[in-house]
Amino acid sequence: MEQDVVVSQGKLMRRGYTTGSCAAAASKAAVVMLLSGEETDTIKLDTPKGITLTLDVLDILRGPGFARCAIRKDSGDDPDDTNGTLIYATVSSLHAGIPEEELVMQPRTASVEQLDDRVEIWGGIGVGKVTKPGLSCKVGGPAINPVPRKMITQEVLAAMKRYGCDETLRVVISIPDGTAIAPKTFNPRLGIEGGISVLGTSGIVEPMSDRALIDTMYTEMDSRKANGYKDLLVFFGNYGADFTRDEMKIDISTAVTCSNFVGELLDYAVLQGFESVLIIGHSGKLIKLAQGVMNTHSKYADCRSEFLALQAMFHGASLAVGREIYQALTTDEMTKILKREGLFEAVMEEAARKIDFYMQKRVHGKLKTGAILFSNVYGILGETAGAEELLKLHQNNA
Repeated sequence: MEQDVVVSQGKLMRRGYTTGSCAAAASKAAVVMLLSGEETDTIKLDTPKGITLTLDVLDILRGPGFARCAIRKDSGDDPDDTNGTLIYATVSSLHAGIPEEELVMQPRTASVEQLDDRVEIWGGIGVGKVTKPGLSCKVGGPAINPVPRKMITQEVLAAMKRYGCDETLRVVISIPDGTAIAPKTFNPRLGIEGGISVLGTSGIVEPMSDRALIDTMYTEMDSRKANGYKDLLVFFGNYGADFTRDEMKIDISTAVTCSNFVGELLDYAVLQGFESVLIIGHSGKLIKLAQGVMNTHSKYADCRSEFLALQAMFHGASLAVGREIYQALTTDEMTKILKREGLFEAVMEEAARKIDFYMQKRVHGKLKTGAILFSNVYGILGETAGAEELLKLHQNNA
């Protein structure tokens, strides 16, 4: 893998690659073997991050009308429950006679939405099925997230074009260990049953040591300070950066990534003498600040539904509606309910007020703070009192 390490505090920390990259690479290798008739033991994959992976192709099985292979997940220096797991792809023509020993990997859940009619994507054994609304995958379909689904489709279509294939192909993603891994993850709480999700927005797993991430954030802030910047634009990660660049049309080249460490970000901003901090983030992260939670990782706290349900009832919602919000899985689902009940504006106004209060409390009033909450479904949801002023600073600097 090219560019597979990052430097933090004098240490080399190894990047990994996502289950989505594994699924896309396995799909590419399988379709190439199917259409070329030749076996391949390595495959290259260009990730959305811009990093090219060269991966070993494992457990190859080929027959008339189908090819199957696997890629082993490598989480780098961020080991998780999926590290070392084999991610399989079986690519076949729709009428292939797949042998009995291969049927264990075969379709369990069809994709609810296809990106191209020529590529069917299915979830096989160990890939979870989505049973509740509010996630990025449709109810009833496999838990294969949008970016991996796009990567798989693009790789299969590219190979089909290269080899002159004009029929529809079926891609089955299977994770035999997924059923055993699933209970160790948050998937059951999210309504994903029978396996795990195929994830990844960049295709690459960055080392997630808390200390390394905080040190990296400090380094970014030091660099902005050294280059004369007094006002910080901050994102939690890829979602905020993409939304701000693509939807708000703001230059993000000097932004800082805080991951989950809002408290450390604000403390260091005060220490280094910055004049303002503007955080643009998904509501799933930022709404936690309304309860004073300054580390937004789910392993530390998750107060989103509690806050929004309580505020909805404070503003007139019935106990039944409050319970519906409390039981919703995502802030997008909660937002949908609030809009339906005519409570959205009032609740978001209170959320913004509380976020402003806790951010100012953390910095002891020593710098200006602002926050803008957004949703990929609903766009901008709300902003704190000082956000508009700070946003203009960054628009003028673009």
